[in-house]
Amino acid sequence: MIRTEALDRLPVRTVLPALTRALDEHGVAVLCAPPGTGKTTLVPLVLAGLPELTDHDGRGPAGPVRRVLVAEPRRIAARAAARRMAWLLGETVPGGGSGGPAGGRVGFTVRGERRVGLRTVVEVVTTGVLLQRLQRDPELAGVDVVVLDECHERHLDADTAAAFLLDVRATLRPDLRLVAASATTDAEGWARLLGGAPVVQARGVSHPVEVVWSPPERQVRPPHGMRVDPALLEHVAGVVRRALREREGDVLCFLPGVGEIARVAGRLGGAEALGAEVLQVHGRAPAAVQDAVLAGGSGSRRVVLATSVAESSLTVPGVRVVVDAGLAREPRTDHARGLSALTTVRASRAAARQRAGRAGREAPGAVYRCWAEADDARLPRFPAAEITVADLTAFALQVACWGDPDASGLALLDPPPSGAMAAARDVLVATGAVSADGRPTGRGRRMARVGLHPRLARALLDGAREVGARRAAEVVALLSEEPPREYGDDLAAAWRSARRGGDAYAARWRAEARRLEGAAQGARPDESTTGEDPGGTGTPRTDDAVAGLIAALAFPERVARARGEGAYLMASGTGAELGEGSRLRSARWLAVAVADRPVTAASARVRLGAVIDEGTARAAAAALHDRGEEIVWSEERRDVVARRVERLGALELAERPLPSPDPERVAAALREGLRREGLGLLRWTPEAVGLRQRLAFLHGAMGAPWPDVSDAALLESADDWLGWDLGRARKRADLERLNAGTALERLLPWATGDAARLDELAPERIEVPSGSRVRVDYGGEQPVLAVKLQELFGWQQTPRLAGGRVPVLVHLLSPAGRPAAVTADLASFWQDGYRSVRAELRGRYPRHPWPEDPSTAAPTRRTNARRSGG
Repeated sequence: MIRTEALDRLPVRTVLPALTRALDEHGVAVLCAPPGTGKTTLVPLVLAGLPELTDHDGRGPAGPVRRVLVAEPRRIAARAAARRMAWLLGETVPGGGSGGPAGGRVGFTVRGERRVGLRTVVEVVTTGVLLQRLQRDPELAGVDVVVLDECHERHLDADTAAAFLLDVRATLRPDLRLVAASATTDAEGWARLLGGAPVVQARGVSHPVEVVWSPPERQVRPPHGMRVDPALLEHVAGVVRRALREREGDVLCFLPGVGEIARVAGRLGGAEALGAEVLQVHGRAPAAVQDAVLAGGSGSRRVVLATSVAESSLTVPGVRVVVDAGLAREPRTDHARGLSALTTVRASRAAARQRAGRAGREAPGAVYRCWAEADDARLPRFPAAEITVADLTAFALQVACWGDPDASGLALLDPPPSGAMAAARDVLVATGAVSADGRPTGRGRRMARVGLHPRLARALLDGAREVGARRAAEVVALLSEEPPREYGDDLAAAWRSARRGGDAYAARWRAEARRLEGAAQGARPDESTTGEDPGGTGTPRTDDAVAGLIAALAFPERVARARGEGAYLMASGTGAELGEGSRLRSARWLAVAVADRPVTAASARVRLGAVIDEGTARAAAAALHDRGEEIVWSEERRDVVARRVERLGALELAERPLPSPDPERVAAALREGLRREGLGLLRWTPEAVGLRQRLAFLHGAMGAPWPDVSDAALLESADDWLGWDLGRARKRADLERLNAGTALERLLPWATGDAARLDELAPERIEVPSGSRVRVDYGGEQPVLAVKLQELFGWQQTPRLAGGRVPVLVHLLSPAGRPAAVTADLASFWQDGYRSVRAELRGRYPRHPWPEDPSTAAPTRRTNARRSGG
């Protein structure tokens, strides 16, 4: 019997006429309604045109019953929504199996479970299931209305489904009605995306929620990767205890993931010590636990530890207090390293509002936020759209099968990043899912129908040929939902644990393995992309070998070879390390199934892997195999390396010296060596250094045609002045024998005739009045002539170089060769500075001449005694 009283309490009832009118007139609408208003439960029932509901809501006689499809982002939400709608109708969801007996009018389908009957008119599905149906039947035959729920979460599958549905409405089914429903969303953006759809706004019955700021007393480390500081989890547990003491009602605590939920539950202790029952809600929780939480309390207080699934998709009765750890999990992809994983981030302000609202659903409540009020403004406004940060391989295959490989013709709120799409297409081409032009192959279409990430679909199809559908399906099921950490990091051992296990994970694993076994049946030989027998022997494989093969087929760029104790190099070029105590540490080769890289770490951490041999690595990663000639400058050897090399991605398998390397490629490698090592690789005699300094002086003073001989310029013009010698060189030693001075002479301006004036404009030596020829130092900003003072007696004018442009800086030395004075104007020095210098040096060097008038004195290199012949 219909539960009229419960329906009357749902605030969304007031906007149902506006919603149905918008759909009648436009066929599309955006529904914004806060959590708890009935948007997920009442709206689909009314849109289905069920007679008792249409009459109840004053819409007059019921029209024809419509079939409504409701898409939810999570399995737990899909099940809960269907059961809640059935309850409102006084019914239950049908029994399992589409061929079962007739059941209620509301059912659900999630991956691995279908609960619909002959009378079902409202079906709740996950967005992933909706995408599969659209690929099989783009017209969605028999479906009249599609409701995309929780659009604000911006999951990739939901965005993709919306784009496909809009395409269907535009080309095949203009009569198909579409509702984008959300608690808090970019209503204007969705309205534009839906072609100017009306926005219907419902108001909720909102009770006041007091905000209590409760940051940790001491600083905690920010989250990175999947790691959350244990000190923060200890603090969250303390805040839960505080909330139980200070407030009435049940407590809902938001944490980022399953591991954090388990750790906080452990810190809270048992129900007897806490005075409340502790329940855990997440996608992996057993259905019985999920149902118990959603059904409400049984009299005793409850503490519900939940992931973000409880933000808006589910209603948890009895909650008066929310404790928010302030963290969330979002997907991230490191395309350069081939790593994709969830990462822990600060929750957005929109998410924080959603969470807080859970405390005010039924009565006034409170939210304890485990961060400082001053930090709140620095939180991001909304969570990142998954299409902008996630691995797009599955998306790229979906759009390719849809007929739009680059997604340019699809209506998306955010376009896919070009780099991520390019990386995704590379994976699809390597796995044989799409051709070089991006069009799906027959194999790719089958991979898309499996309902797995393309990597796992490839492993399932190719692995089934080699080890049988059942064993391949069992390992792929392990990879599709990462096993609990207590199963360990050895994939084969985790497989055995799942077979023996009686926990909730093992039950889900068995169901998924059965589904995948059916999908893998009949894998044809021509669908393999390995091109060879990955086992190499034809003999039955052990479980360890099977696990390694499947993991390598799924993640070929992650096959890894040992390079030290517990350290590996993956074919992608990324380092990987095993944890202490891992039994995998002795393996020569690994297939890394799950890995992440901490922010401060140079290498990835292996979370799940399997032992393989080189033959399996070669076969699974055949697309990465390459043989070729390599003529490069090796930084390790600091010389040219010319060899034939065989590689598996970044892994070097074998090498042989190349007897007759191409001279042009050798010269290019030597140029690269010069660029990296510098011009010091050449032989720089004092004469060569002097010539370079003279040329640099003339270039700075006069410009062209005198050449720029800076490091950058010489490296840039290496072919001009080293070309002949570089062409004959074969290795570093040849460069070290090359006289840089001789090579530099090729840069002199011979063509203009200016080269003949080098000694005139920048002489290597200058003859001074004493007759000495003194070397000029061009190493500084101004040429320097360092000479004993007495040798310059009678010299009135300072020499000028570069055609008279630059005066020489004269360093006047004592008889012992020590600096006595510096001048660029000798005439001025004789007149003003000489007297004080003479007074100082005359006492130190009495045997040397110190005339009162140096301008008329004879220059000399000798003492008084030697001048007089004494």
